[in-house]
Parts: sequence; C-alpha cells; structure tokens
Amino acid sequence: MTFADLALQMRIPARAALWFVPFVVPLCFIVAHSDLRGMRIPNWCVDLLGGTYVVVGLVAMPTWADYGWQLLHLPIGVAIGFLFYAGGAVGAGDAKFAGAAAPFVAFGDLQLILILFTVNLLAGFATHRLAKYTALRRLAPDWQSWSVGSKFPMGLCLGGTLAIYLLLGVAYGQ
Repeated sequence: MTFADLALQMRIPARAALWFVPFVVPLCFIVAHSDLRGMRIPNWCVDLLGGTYVVVGLVAMPTWADYGWQLLHLPIGVAIGFLFYAGGAVGAGDAKFAGAAAPFVAFGDLQLILILFTVNLLAGFATHRLAKYTALRRLAPDWQSWSVGSKFPMGLCLGGTLAIYLLLGVAYGQ
C-alpha cells in the first residue's frame, strides 16, 4: 500500500480535523519554534493541546464513543512517550507533546502517522543540520539548537507531523 493509498483511506473524520486545525496548527508552530530557539517545549503548549482535544473534541468528534476512545489515547500516548524518555530516546517535552497529540490521531491512521513522522524526522534533521552548518544559521544566530551537540529539536518534527496529519485529514478524512 502506498502513501497515497493511506492518505485516501484516512480514518479521522474530515469534520473533526477541520474543527481541530485552527486550534492545533498554531500550537504546533509554537512548539517547533520554541524547541528550535530554546530546546524546550513549554508545558502550557502541551496542556493547551490536551485541553483542546478535551473541549473541542466534544463538538468535533462524531459520537461519544469516538470521543472517548480517542481520549483514551492520551494516557496511553503519555505512557509510551515516557518509556522512550526513560530510555533516553527523547526529551521530556517531546514525550509530553506526543502524548498530548495522541488523541488527535485515529487509531486506524497509525501506519500513516508513522510514515509522516519518519519523513518529517528525516527532512527536519537534514534541514536543521544544513542550516546549522551554512550561512542560513545567520537568520537565527541565537537559537540554542545550533549549539547542543548531537541533540535535535524533535518538537520541529512532532509539531510538523501533527499539523500535516490534520491538514491531510481535512482533505482526505472520512
């Protein structure tokens, strides 16, 4: 199955994605920028992201069952994120953001979200390193992400993945 096939068979309801986009995409941008600038994902962004699903999901999701099952993704996502954090694979902010983002992703779209994240991670890493070692770095010379050694601002890719997923959901969701 190709990426196009997966996108055309998205499980997220298009109406729900349309409700979430104006609230979630700006938060994704803030998370990406904050992680690039200071290697931190603010807790208020994570809290607001989770709260957005709790509140907006009430009107966005087609049924109470859908709302409840998706909401169950939040503690499961946080638990998985903290396992990765405990193993040293990601930072605490990354783990919390991924957990707060989990309710927005329909379980049937798990394969699609993994592909999106993989592509975003590769593109984000390559772009960040390209900018870090070229004159592009002068556009934002004070960003902390340039000088933290091998660490990488994963919020760039996590936020980008969620934003792209929801935008695809608007176009191709059920």
